[in-house]
Amino acid sequence: MTKIVLATGNPGKVKELSHLLGQHNIEIVPQSDFNVIDADETGTTFVENAIIKARHAAKITGLPAIADDSGLEVDYLKGAPGIYSSRYAGTDCNDNDNNEKLLAALDGVESSLRTARFQCVLVYMRHADDPTPIICQGTWEGEIDTTRHGEQGFGYDPIFWLEQQQMSSAQLPRDLKNQLSHRGKALAKLVKHFR
Repeated sequence: MTKIVLATGNPGKVKELSHLLGQHNIEIVPQSDFNVIDADETGTTFVENAIIKARHAAKITGLPAIADDSGLEVDYLKGAPGIYSSRYAGTDCNDNDNNEKLLAALDGVESSLRTARFQCVLVYMRHADDPTPIICQGTWEGEIDTTRHGEQGFGYDPIFWLEQQQMSSAQLPRDLKNQLSHRGKALAKLVKHFR
């Protein structure tokens, strides 16, 4: 198996990517297994932050690295929370805090104006000085519901409503979520590069 370090300690992302890449003979090892601390995300875009994170993990571990920078863009909020999705409610916040802040920001906003999308940028670097990292992007359209639904997933999944499925992202079976999700789409592109 090919061993690749994943530039995150987020257990939800580790589980999701391990499941998707394991079937392609790739072993995902979280950077936390190497005591790598998170890189400072000083970029202003998902692409910049993903490159920063992948380079940091590859440099410290000496392994190829995959970094995922993803987030939620809400049209009514002009793209917020965007690159700040994981810390929307503050640096020491959790998923519940972020969901509460977003629901409060959209309180009273009609359904047709609650359109949103998840964005995911995956970067694969063969080594820390890789001059041509592979960059793959996936997008998932939906809207922000007024209440939470479902127990699966993480982040904004319980309030990300999918009209066609008539359920939230947190209610989707794992295999269907992997097909539809921003991360699943970006990862499918990355797997093509590996082949």
